[in-house]
Amino acid sequence: MGIGRAIATALHARGVRVILTSRSAETARSVATEIGHNATGIACDVRDPQSVERLFAELRELFGSLDILVNNAGMAGPNKKIEDLSLDTWRELIDINLTGPFLVTRAALPLMHAGGTILFVLSVAAKSVFSGMGGYAAAKHGARGLANTLREELRPRNIRVISVLPGATDTDIWQQFWPDAPRAKMMPPEAIAESAVSAILLPANATVSEIVITPTGGAL
Repeated sequence: MGIGRAIATALHARGVRVILTSRSAETARSVATEIGHNATGIACDVRDPQSVERLFAELRELFGSLDILVNNAGMAGPNKKIEDLSLDTWRELIDINLTGPFLVTRAALPLMHAGGTILFVLSVAAKSVFSGMGGYAAAKHGARGLANTLREELRPRNIRVISVLPGATDTDIWQQFWPDAPRAKMMPPEAIAESAVSAILLPANATVSEIVITPTGGAL
């Protein structure tokens, strides 16, 4: 299970109607079916402005407003030093990890009102750096800057912006750059989801800016 699916499942368990997106409509609908009643899957490519606009036009027509936005789409890419990183891979990392949250958040804000929450699922790589992960770190540092700026801009509207920065979590993303990573030492996605959802569901007069979660055993 990935972090996005775990967060959607945890929110749904608390009575929240959830909309799941994926570049594949089949995948989005399949996961929604697994989660159950009041879960809907819709195709969206967060890199594509037109795809994002279509998604939120459909959400506006179906529901009229949006209470919670979770920016979770992301990729890590290959483990390559900057001098070996292709421009195409760099652009893909920036498009998915940074431009995607910008496009999605910009489209979502007209549907959000006081009391709403925007959650950015980032990474400890948004504050730290790791050799061979320059494109990923650059994108995540940028996304953290985006989240921090939004937090200030949205205070007058009483819309909360929360960032969660997970350490090593047992998801499929490791296949992209470290297939043999020691999964047994990692956190389960459900641990990230529980922390994130607890922050989302805080009373309206309380918030938290960032949540950093790391495995109990420390670095891998």
